[in-house]
Amino acid sequence: MKGGDRLPSKEALVAFIKSEGELGNKVGKREIARAFSIKGDARIALKAMLKDLQKDGAVKSRGKSLAKTGALPPVVLADITGRDRDGEFTAVPVEWDEEDLGPTPRIHVHLPRKPKPGLKVPGVGDRVLLRVNADREGDGTAYAGRVVKVLDRAQAQVIGVFRAVPGGGGRLAPVDKKSLGREIPIPPGDEKDAADGDLVAVSLTKIGRFGATVAKVREKLGSLKSEKAISMVAIHTHGIPHEFPQAVLDEAEQARPATLGEREDWRDIPLITIDPADAKDHDDAVHAEPDDDPKNEGGFVVHVAIADVAAYVRAGSALDREALVRGNSVYFPDRVVPMLPERISNDLCSLRPQEDRPAMAVRMVLAADGRKLRHSFHRVLMRSAAKLSYQQAQAAIDGRPDETTAPLLEPVLKPLWDAYRCATRARNERGPLELDLPERKIILNKDGGVDRVVVPPRLDAHKLIEEFMILANVAAAETLEQKKTPLLYRAHDEPTLEKMRGLGEVLASIGIKLTAQGALRPEFFNRILKRVEGSEHQPLINEVVLRSQAQAEYTAENYGHFGLNLRKYAHFTSPIRRYADLIVHRALIRALHAGRDGLPDGVIPDLPEIAAKISAAERRAMAAERETVDRLIAHHLVDQIGAEFTGRVAGVTRSGLFVKLADTGADGFVPAATLGADYYRYDEALHALVGDRSGETYRLGDEVRVKLVEAAPLAGALRFEMLSEGREGSARGRRGRSAPRPTVRVADRAEGAPRRKSRVKVRR
Repeated sequence: MKGGDRLPSKEALVAFIKSEGELGNKVGKREIARAFSIKGDARIALKAMLKDLQKDGAVKSRGKSLAKTGALPPVVLADITGRDRDGEFTAVPVEWDEEDLGPTPRIHVHLPRKPKPGLKVPGVGDRVLLRVNADREGDGTAYAGRVVKVLDRAQAQVIGVFRAVPGGGGRLAPVDKKSLGREIPIPPGDEKDAADGDLVAVSLTKIGRFGATVAKVREKLGSLKSEKAISMVAIHTHGIPHEFPQAVLDEAEQARPATLGEREDWRDIPLITIDPADAKDHDDAVHAEPDDDPKNEGGFVVHVAIADVAAYVRAGSALDREALVRGNSVYFPDRVVPMLPERISNDLCSLRPQEDRPAMAVRMVLAADGRKLRHSFHRVLMRSAAKLSYQQAQAAIDGRPDETTAPLLEPVLKPLWDAYRCATRARNERGPLELDLPERKIILNKDGGVDRVVVPPRLDAHKLIEEFMILANVAAAETLEQKKTPLLYRAHDEPTLEKMRGLGEVLASIGIKLTAQGALRPEFFNRILKRVEGSEHQPLINEVVLRSQAQAEYTAENYGHFGLNLRKYAHFTSPIRRYADLIVHRALIRALHAGRDGLPDGVIPDLPEIAAKISAAERRAMAAERETVDRLIAHHLVDQIGAEFTGRVAGVTRSGLFVKLADTGADGFVPAATLGADYYRYDEALHALVGDRSGETYRLGDEVRVKLVEAAPLAGALRFEMLSEGREGSARGRRGRSAPRPTVRVADRAEGAPRRKSRVKVRR
């Protein structure tokens, strides 16, 4: 189409502007003239032709650039609205007028396999800045987009409670702590079909350039008066998929029980399951017996069998795609949002007593000192001999067997405990990190409210199952590495130098010198914890050591598990509720040539991206579970305004103190402005607020007495008044004039450092 002074046709111009724009290239008069070799006076005619195209609506102007009408610019602000059949995010542009521009284009959002440091992982409902180009994959999506930045969720979609007003319209009470107390008007006609008290999702807009923010109801999510409303808030706030597509349910119903076939027959081995008393699925079974090999006197043979989920959830199927989207099951006090439908998790893959079930199993031979001598993996058909609770198994070992455990005591339970004591010797020699983290469990009443919060005793039965699962996970990683088969590791990095310096400063403040020699190992921290055990400093040091640790994650590259002090570690033991374990099962099937449902070649290049997705899903689940617990406990305490409680300082920021109550584990906030007549400054090295004049100090780990002055159940926020006096200290002197102290409400808990993780754990 290059032809000196000859002008291209209007159709050719529009096609060129469209193709260059889709590639993200700037398209102006200069670029068009250069592409079509238009020179001299012909440039004037080109200018007139482009003006005609703009008048006709075929192209539009974007500053000094041009674009085909209905086309997206190279960088666009978009809202992530859902996922496609493969579980990938889809988005739509924020600003799009269908009357003028035609149907709203869809954008296929590509997540990087290795996200940039600091780049948040987006979710459904997030607003993102995307760099887009034409989607060449031919899946019906007009554009492919790469995330440049994830904006605050509040800018895209807000979850809250609709409050109707007379005459139409209403107001939105957001559930987000940062927005607490700031209601948003909803104009008449924009309330959709929401009724007073409904939980709704809204989009936010502004009236005019400098006008007020108003909301428009996008979706009604249900009534707060209904059952399980509290967990529904977290589910919708975090975009957790909680309803299975019909295709997934249909596929699950069509599944048929696996038979013996080419599997090994392990039905004569008396494997048993030991789980929480209220568990609905049972995906791991254990058995142990003394090793009869005379060369291994005092040793044991341990069998761990795990439900063979890969037999029912094939790679690339509807079940598999949905499981990847979910990443893991999410456990709330009042419900479970499972990774797989009940037909799979609670039926075909639940290791029920006296029923044949397919399993992936590992046989491990332990020496008398607990070291694992060798192991082998097997694809088997098993039959559980019994279903026991932790308390039931422990009671039998402690001399209180019941009808179920009495026949199992000698042949099954005692050998299990003997093997566990054997394995403990190697564990103690290995020296994993020993943090004292009591786990709280919420007990609900019949109305779904909090009845009480308990700290269940840590039994040897819990430790036994945990230790055998760790051994099986290590064996899986070792086998796959030996077979040179790609897998997903469960990795935990060692603390950063910056974290270690912070720990050193805290230790120095209580007279302990930090002296690490050689490679950093968990035993170094264990010695510190042992040194302060029983002292007034124990809560502080336990908390600071915890905060110095990195967060565990899934990764296709192995860098070991620092906390467990293991070089090779993978999650193998819970494929019903964790997608990473399903990947490891498929990898073992592939490595051992144990079936046609192993890890496909096409999935291997995607393992880094899968690891990033399921790590993000895990963090999402943790946040949702934590927030639900906060809301339930805040609702439980709302009638106790004015009551006094004992707790510990669990977090220190410039804004104030976080206090964890001893009885319930509830977290509340004490604003620095309310501490007293002094002005309190944040000492990062001490993890403390220190009074300028008095030197009075409130420090992480301090036991305190507080009074509840405000509770916001919807946001899960509590505000306390400090009743205890701080530690005595030396005055630091005023370092310049202090700014006026602001009025601080519950919402201010989000200021300063990130909110700490709750220690309340909800079990199955």
